[in-house]
Amino acid sequence: MVAVLLLWLGWMLAGNAVTVPTLPTGTTVVVEGVPVRAEQLAEALRDYTRLRVLLAGSVAFVCVVLATALLAWTFTGRVLKPLRDVTGTARRLSAESLGERISLHGPRDEVAELADTFDAMLDRLQATFTAQRQFVANASHELRTPLSVIRTELDVTLSDPDADDEELRRMAGVVRKATLRAGHLVEALLLLARTDGMGIGVVEPVDLAAVVDQAWPPISADAEKRGLTAAFHCGPSPAAGDPALLERVAGNLLENAVRHNVDGGWIDVRSGSAAGFASLRVSSSGAMVDPERVEELFESFRRGGVDRTAHTGTGLGLAIVRAVVLAHHGTVGAEAVPGGGLTVTVHLPARPVISPAQ
Repeated sequence: MVAVLLLWLGWMLAGNAVTVPTLPTGTTVVVEGVPVRAEQLAEALRDYTRLRVLLAGSVAFVCVVLATALLAWTFTGRVLKPLRDVTGTARRLSAESLGERISLHGPRDEVAELADTFDAMLDRLQATFTAQRQFVANASHELRTPLSVIRTELDVTLSDPDADDEELRRMAGVVRKATLRAGHLVEALLLLARTDGMGIGVVEPVDLAAVVDQAWPPISADAEKRGLTAAFHCGPSPAAGDPALLERVAGNLLENAVRHNVDGGWIDVRSGSAAGFASLRVSSSGAMVDPERVEELFESFRRGGVDRTAHTGTGLGLAIVRAVVLAHHGTVGAEAVPGGGLTVTVHLPARPVISPAQ
């Protein structure tokens, strides 16, 4: 549009800029091989000049348009190529091909930043999908064991025509035990899913020392049977959160301390408050734990470094502890005890932390 306007202005100026000298009447002038009378010379020169400007301008206009189109196609293609790469990668992605990345090389501009952000998002998604697949596989394995026990016991008992009351009672006891194990696993899975996906729904003042007092009595009988010595040094430890979930944290830590202990071992429980944080520490004797694998204990279906092979527990105790603590904006860590055993320490804010979404 601008080029057309410039061409029109040149055409107008060329016609107005023609100056014709005064010639005697009847004089004939030859213009481009055509004889022109003196009184018509001005108009002839004006038309000739405008025609030359129009022809030259048209050629220049076509050249400019072609050059502009070529440059625009070249530069636009180079600029938009990274965006096409991002779009193409996004279209090709699926749950089975999350390993693909853009890996854009070139100037560190806004497009490169967009590509890097997209790659980082894919890294997080891939890690989430991988963890989800592993979790589902482990949960399926855990649920298969009690169900197989129930089916086997029922098949064996029903196939025995001479089964008496004692045999039926024995079968019922085995089935009941397997059912309880499956029920505990399902409850733990639901709690873990709820905590990871929805966070906490209740925020109330909670004293971790009181939570320990509530969680210990149901576990103390097992500790006495195994001859464990439990020492409690629980000072006031005010926190804020969901009382039921925090009681589950204390209960899981105490259950692990009893279950993974050695006969005649010890348990040490301490709580307190400092620097705006409430703390709970549970230490216990037990089998040797590789310090390099301590963090793995917080993964699902880990039992003292043994993957899905123990006959007791669900393997979700510390995973639930970590999920609940993170939902309360706290921290949790563990360290191996020299000589065998484990220490788990939980730190929770003494006051509720309101997230921006709330």
